[in-house]
Amino acid sequence: MSGDKRTRVAVIGGGANSEHEVSLASAAAVRDGLPAASYDVVALTIERGGGWRDGDGRPLGAAGAVALLSTCDVVFPAVHGAGGEDGTLAALCALVEVPCVGSPTGAGATAMDKQLTKLVAASVGIRVAAGRVVTPGDAHHVGWDGPVVVKPLTAGSSQGVARVDRADDLEAALKEAFVHDDRVLVEEVVTGREIDVSVLGCADGARVVPPPLEIVGPGIFDYATKYGGGADLRVPAEVTEAERDVLTDTAVKMYDALGCRGLARIDFFLTEDGPVLLEVNTMPGLTEHSQAPRMFAAAGITYPMLLDRMVREALR
Repeated sequence: MSGDKRTRVAVIGGGANSEHEVSLASAAAVRDGLPAASYDVVALTIERGGGWRDGDGRPLGAAGAVALLSTCDVVFPAVHGAGGEDGTLAALCALVEVPCVGSPTGAGATAMDKQLTKLVAASVGIRVAAGRVVTPGDAHHVGWDGPVVVKPLTAGSSQGVARVDRADDLEAALKEAFVHDDRVLVEEVVTGREIDVSVLGCADGARVVPPPLEIVGPGIFDYATKYGGGADLRVPAEVTEAERDVLTDTAVKMYDALGCRGLARIDFFLTEDGPVLLEVNTMPGLTEHSQAPRMFAAAGITYPMLLDRMVREALR
């Protein structure tokens, strides 16, 4: 703790990946949202090229960043995607022995890989879409059996994701996906409502699950829709009590199977036969208007309360 008894927390934003700008927005919101009476906030940014800068924009270098992190009580890594959400920053914090908000290295790395996530889900009885992993070397062997969804295996924010309804469009969709990753997932199209469920794990083993959120609209919930202001997000989602119970149970089962900690958002398609896992985000968007904070607001947990709780659970 610092001398004024406030908790010294390093908030990291940016990242050397395609979600850099989204992460900057999350980090800025976290810095502003943490209650000033309780927290002394230290800002750190990872540049697109991988370098570190302090809150005044001065370059630190890796050694300088580690030295600064070591002066903090806890780290809040608001970095989405590779080099952050994939467990990289959790591993760094573990090495310098500073508590870290969010999931540990293994959970972050597994959840970032959509195919590994599906294997974990299937092992605990959670339904997933049928699909296959494609690399540039075998892309020309992908047959056409009908509409599919093409997505990079580890990219976030729905970048490079496309629904393909015509065989003639498959090659172009694969080419775009390979811009974001050298492994691509080609999945069958699942028909259902897109429902997101947030889970906040507590150190005592409790799991807090607010009302689910529904993404309403035709087509893929892609990058432009997510961040262009055109998304129709409805919370609480209009689901029956039985549907909410099964969504909650399935989300918690997935959270625990991956070994998540802190906040995670688990996305599903709700079909006539129950939920089908879409993906797991171990560091979801964290502005006040992002999906997870909206769900907690619907449960009466304000944005500053949510951030405060995430930090306190990491310290526990």
